[in-house]
Amino acid sequence: MTHWLLVMPIFIPLLTATACAFSFRARSLSSVISWCGAIANLCVAVLLMQQVISNGLQVTAFGDWKAPFGIVFVADLLSASMVLITAIIGIAIVLYSTADLRSKPFYAIYHSLIHALLAGVMGSFLTGDIFNLYVFFEVMLITSFGLMVLGANKEQVDAAVKYVVLNLISTMVFLLAIGLLYGATGTLNMADLHAKVAQLPDTTMMLISGLFLFGFAIKASAFPVFSWLPASYHHLPSAIVALYAALLTKVGVYALMRVFTIVFDLVASGYQPLLIVIAGLTMLTGVLGAASQFNIKRILSFHIISQIGYMLMGLAIYTPLAITGAIFYIIHHIIVKANLFLIGGFLKRKQGSDNLRELGGAYSAMPWLALLFLIPAFSLAGFPPLSGFWGKFLVIKAGLLTEDYLLAATALFVGLMTIYSMTKIWAEAFWKPLPENAAAPASLTWKENCLYITPIAVLAVITVLIGLMVEPIYQLAETSATNLLNPQPYINAVLGSDSTPYAAQLSAPSLSAAPAGGIQQ
Repeated sequence: MTHWLLVMPIFIPLLTATACAFSFRARSLSSVISWCGAIANLCVAVLLMQQVISNGLQVTAFGDWKAPFGIVFVADLLSASMVLITAIIGIAIVLYSTADLRSKPFYAIYHSLIHALLAGVMGSFLTGDIFNLYVFFEVMLITSFGLMVLGANKEQVDAAVKYVVLNLISTMVFLLAIGLLYGATGTLNMADLHAKVAQLPDTTMMLISGLFLFGFAIKASAFPVFSWLPASYHHLPSAIVALYAALLTKVGVYALMRVFTIVFDLVASGYQPLLIVIAGLTMLTGVLGAASQFNIKRILSFHIISQIGYMLMGLAIYTPLAITGAIFYIIHHIIVKANLFLIGGFLKRKQGSDNLRELGGAYSAMPWLALLFLIPAFSLAGFPPLSGFWGKFLVIKAGLLTEDYLLAATALFVGLMTIYSMTKIWAEAFWKPLPENAAAPASLTWKENCLYITPIAVLAVITVLIGLMVEPIYQLAETSATNLLNPQPYINAVLGSDSTPYAAQLSAPSLSAAPAGGIQQ
């Protein structure tokens, strides 16, 4: 059963994508197939998570070609968590799309590409070797480009070209790094690379690790190679941009975490000081860009960049507490950022615009939507006890403990500027009256309202639950961080030794057991 569980998160979306493509003439059938595929994937993700917690790290080798010679899929606590949260986002996007894009002629093909994209994302989380990480990155790039040009106008095509050109540069650099790495070590299995990379000359290791850092930095939209994101995301339909915002950049951050813990040691590579600078500038440039915008999608797009900076900050500091905070922040941000884009899309559907100067009166017309907006907005800004507070608290505390005071101060300043941006959206879209020259709000059916609001409400509830039930999420992130910084159990499991169940690790230490001074480093 375990072997099937590792394959099904990729197989189910691909099967669903194929079925949706063949049913392109029947929109209702496409919707049903897409819903069923998303629900089945969530069930498999839950089972995989349960299996990993109960029985430890799970490995399957295709064709009985054992690592490092064959293709392996690996599910540890981190990858299983990412698969689960990806499945949750998948359901939310499928439901929202049913209301938002059903009238579009490309509806069935859209669902096909959505599930193919999910297969690429989940494959990136589960693969155990770097070449297949490249393959799944290509699956994501092709399907995401396809989604960008479905029913595209001139602006979307222009955005798609900018998106694909920079991502192709990332792909070429990534492929070059893979070729050099294989030439130097004779293997691409991550577990096998751990020992062999350590034997490389310092200059060779710095060259190859630098190429990986550059390639993944583009994927993650880090400073200074982030320009493709704000130039492309705001032109996309809300359901598509919510999916991109939730997952695509996080795959880049996830790849950085894997490669610079299991394959390369970040400190030994010599790039830790550079990554600290990149993290700070990513936070700063992203939030300043957001503060200058008046289009909801552009504000939120720039905030993706600034929040990526917090995740990179955790990796750059490179302590257990810092990486725990980075993992916690990824989990929080996937939920919150997707939800904010969905809310922005609903506002545009109701009032015909996502320009703040043309919006207003949403609080008096839809007080329930105002509440649903405040939850992810406050969480993104870092208000306690919501999920964003805990992620920021962990990485900032880690920065203070390692005496990276300037980086910690930058993170605090960015948090204040995030409050400013969220307050601007609230004041312009919800609080001020609707402008006199604005069009009358659109009237939606009860069914359409339900399809729009259900995923928004569910994601808001998850945000609250993460904040209020922080201890299990913290334990999950802490255990994942410990295993990233001490990858020997991962290596043993992939190369043939037994794995240890995570259940005992998740029972202690707990937040409630932490001393009065706070969470331990």
